Amino acid sequence: MNDIFVAITDSDYPDTKVEAEVLEKIGAKVERFNSRSDDDVIRFAKDADALLNQYAPITEKVFRSLDRLKIVVRYGVGIDNIDVEAATMSGVLVCNVIYDITDVADHTLALLLASWRRIKNIDYHVFEGRWDWKLLGSLPRFSGSTVGVIGYGKIGKLVAKRLKGFDVRVLVYDPYVKDEEIVKDGFNPKDLEGLLKESDAITLHVPLTKETFHLLNEKSISMMKDGAIVVNTCRGKVVDTKSLIKALKIGKISYAGLDVLEEEPPSKELLNELKECKNIILTPHTAWYSNSSLHEVRYKAALQVVQLFEGKIPQHLVNKSVLENARCKNMLKI
Repeated sequence: MNDIFVAITDSDYPDTKVEAEVLEKIGAKVERFNSRSDDDVIRFAKDADALLNQYAPITEKVFRSLDRLKIVVRYGVGIDNIDVEAATMSGVLVCNVIYDITDVADHTLALLLASWRRIKNIDYHVFEGRWDWKLLGSLPRFSGSTVGVIGYGKIGKLVAKRLKGFDVRVLVYDPYVKDEEIVKDGFNPKDLEGLLKESDAITLHVPLTKETFHLLNEKSISMMKDGAIVVNTCRGKVVDTKSLIKALKIGKISYAGLDVLEEEPPSKELLNELKECKNIILTPHTAWYSNSSLHEVRYKAALQVVQLFEGKIPQHLVNKSVLENARCKNMLKI
């Protein structure tokens, strides 16, 4: 096992100590690179047995080029930058990291309340020397409002649970969850159009798929209440940025709290467009972050590589059908 090479395609973590300590168990060599494209991945990791990956695209071209590759683990839940179908065809296991997502739910509420109470704007006025509550303008009370939660997976459920304490009406849309489950939890199931029309604020908690790409677009935004709030802590491409900016500028959407963007990091052009909107709060894809989650994500990512090379099925295997591949059966002795 001394010949195992684990390549970290890219990461914005401060070092590789956590991963190296875990992978030491199988005697793996660990190197981190700064891959931005699939060509970078192929060049840097051509002899890799395993990839730990954050943002770099892991395409069909990568799987065709890396003959030794056996597993790709993404730091985090989303795997939209990995061609899972191509991985399966190549007999490569794809894993994500399921970690404690309470930080994401907490960040969602922070963005929602900061947007509702216009914290960014009034803070700015104070530091400009204007100590005047009237600068806030019209400010409805949060208690008694209606909040729509789109996506009722683990994070959506935690957000809805937290909203209970604010005495708001919670609407939930998720076509993959039975209405009975939502009602049992004390919330109100709605179709998407109904939720958009009735909600004073909307939070998004869906994976990026063909169905959710630009889920909030010009048409769906037009269905929303005038002056509604949008909070997105899932995936940037779930929201059509151009339509959102237009709605913010004309007041159709009164405020937006975004932890994710279609383009990360944003180009100067996009950032300048967003700066023109005084009714937006941006955080740099940080909803997941806490001291605990930083360690947990890195530890669990490396651990799944160890599990594979110990002959075990990794804990968070995504493409389970790959286990029928002869190459995987041989690796795992199944």
